[in-house]
Amino acid sequence: MKQIYTEPIAFYNKKRSFCYFYFNNKRIKIYNGKCLNKNIYPNKEKGKKGTIDSLNKLRSLLGNELKNNWIPENIKITYEQEFETSYKTLKKIDYEGSIFKERINIKFFEHQRLGSIKAAKEIAETIKERQSLNKNCVLGLATGSSPIDTYSNLIRIHKEEGLSFKNVITFNLDEYLEMDPNSIHSYHYFMHEHLFNHIDIKKENIHIPKGNLRESEIQKHCIQYEKKIETAGGIDLQLLGIGRNGHIGFNEPGSLESSITRKVTIDNKTRVDASQEFGGIENVPKKAISMGINTILNAKKIILIAWGENKRKVVKKAVEENVNDLIPASFLQNHNNTQFILDSESAANLNRFTCPWLYTDIGNYLSKILSSGKVGWDKKSIKKAVIWLSMKKNKPILLLTDEDYNENGMSEIFDKYKSAYLTNILVFNMLQHTITGWPGGKPNADDSQRPERASPRKKRVILFSPHPDDDVISMGGTFDRLIQQGHDVHVAYQTSGNIAVKDSDVLEITEFIKRLVNYLSIDEFNTLMKQNIINDNHVKMGTGFHNAIKNLFEKEINVEKYKALNKVKGLIRQSEAFQGCKHLGLSDETKIHFLDLPFYQTDRIKKKDISTQDIHIVKNLIETVKPHQIYAAGDLNDPHGTHRLCLRTIYKSIDILKSKSFMKTCNVWLYRGAWKEWKIHDIDMAVPLSPDQILKKRRAIFKHRSQKDTVAYPGKDLREFWQRAEDRNKNTAEFYSNLGFSKYAAMEAFKKYRF
Repeated sequence: MKQIYTEPIAFYNKKRSFCYFYFNNKRIKIYNGKCLNKNIYPNKEKGKKGTIDSLNKLRSLLGNELKNNWIPENIKITYEQEFETSYKTLKKIDYEGSIFKERINIKFFEHQRLGSIKAAKEIAETIKERQSLNKNCVLGLATGSSPIDTYSNLIRIHKEEGLSFKNVITFNLDEYLEMDPNSIHSYHYFMHEHLFNHIDIKKENIHIPKGNLRESEIQKHCIQYEKKIETAGGIDLQLLGIGRNGHIGFNEPGSLESSITRKVTIDNKTRVDASQEFGGIENVPKKAISMGINTILNAKKIILIAWGENKRKVVKKAVEENVNDLIPASFLQNHNNTQFILDSESAANLNRFTCPWLYTDIGNYLSKILSSGKVGWDKKSIKKAVIWLSMKKNKPILLLTDEDYNENGMSEIFDKYKSAYLTNILVFNMLQHTITGWPGGKPNADDSQRPERASPRKKRVILFSPHPDDDVISMGGTFDRLIQQGHDVHVAYQTSGNIAVKDSDVLEITEFIKRLVNYLSIDEFNTLMKQNIINDNHVKMGTGFHNAIKNLFEKEINVEKYKALNKVKGLIRQSEAFQGCKHLGLSDETKIHFLDLPFYQTDRIKKKDISTQDIHIVKNLIETVKPHQIYAAGDLNDPHGTHRLCLRTIYKSIDILKSKSFMKTCNVWLYRGAWKEWKIHDIDMAVPLSPDQILKKRRAIFKHRSQKDTVAYPGKDLREFWQRAEDRNKNTAEFYSNLGFSKYAAMEAFKKYRF
């Protein structure tokens, strides 16, 4: 009779170590070699190394015995039990036994770019493998923002490495209903724009659900879609993204594991997330056609990609918690060949990152298991762990005890730092050294324990701002400090931000212009201008401008006029940005740069990828100013992705310039605030704000009148930006206070980028 088992795993524990495995759906613990008639007793060995060596020996022997049909004692085997234990069940059991409670195979990458390359390579290898067998390759494809970089890499592999798609048959996951395929919002348009138009795939091999069907045609179309997949031989590789509510395809919470291609109702949270692309939630379709969960699970291989902080919570639920129809992605735990490809941001809430010490010794012994970069009790991991422990115990750092450490799997720290007392002081000092009221460095001071250098006393600074308000929203207090402390500050607004200006704002301003020129006489105008350059045409010009703008909104806007209108909107934001800078003490217009990067100039929410031209503009400014400090937005959760693209232009510019002598003395600081804030353990510099500075910062934000009262693209946070910033700044100060530091009104936080 065939027995079903998992490979034994060695588990080191100071109190009592053991090996464990699953045998016919039951977990077996083995503490020594007695059951094998072997004299192996790991827990009687002296020292950690002796125990581990003995454990590994026991694990190896157990594996060999299991292969030779050894049956552990006291385990009864029945025909029914053998019959019911499937490979899928075994796979689930195997992940249940993962030390970090991960139930799905995961791969981590530091950046989305690297993860996208990996996903593209996996797809390319599948295509090549099927080509070598002279067979078609059937791909299931996803839409949304997540796979765009993956598709870009597939196009690159096609053009540079000669990968052909002539043997590829594709089936897309879904499509909106009541959607014309030629609409820019359709997934038909998306797939051709981002992939199909750039590769040699046969048109007849492309399958996307139809969105422009009559109600009576939908069911038949769904049945035919399933049959086409079956006729093609089933899906060889299915590419998935994951929604913030856990949906895959349009399988929203509550979807059944047995579901197939069908008409679905789109969850409100999904519609909110799509609202930016559609110009408001009222324009987002409520119905769609989607492959079912069962259709997806029938794929031979599944790759799910997830990027960014806003996917952290749902990734954790899908990977570490039980299968739950409220998190449809969790059904992937029941698939025997699924892989999640994650970046550092989307994976950050997993146990192996948040608190690995609770599950295992995080010393070098288990560095391969962690597979997450640097491992072990170095200063960085100790800092993170002690902050976590302080918050859990609700104690200031200096009040933590040996018992607190021992109870929470952190006793291994004492191998290096001997006691809670010494560890507490180490971490307290590390955090204390991040706090400074001198973001540009304190002149003539000992800077060995400060985040910034004392010299030069007057530093050249470039403050990069993706939109014309991110500077004051995220670091308005630090901006003020840098000006007040005498530094040479330049502000560079990377994009115009014009799409966030409402049409009504343009009308209000032009209405003012009209009334101004109609109200003032020519003499009064000349008095104000102090020169006789105004003639009687000024009234006609002002009124004409207003009427032209007004008429523009009352009829369909052609492309050329739309571009002109967006220039007006861009000028509105420029004016607001100048007023914000002036409020904080920077009035020299030569130091306020409006870069207007080309990637942003699409006159649509969706932007192009960055080009060499974008990088050239940013690089030239850096090379001209030769800064000692660069501040850049590390807040990458904006719903339109502009922050991420803007940061990439800076990173790529730095890569080009880093060999220059002036860059060797340049520190790069990343700020947040508009969308997220840095975790305490990530903070390298924290700048306290006084109550007066909080108000000054708030008023600087208020200078951006077009963004006041209602946020054009709020994401899931409906607060105004000044409210978000203040709350986050106050929370950061509160965190520091709870850890045992002085209580400040607020703090702006920065992370150092090391290049």
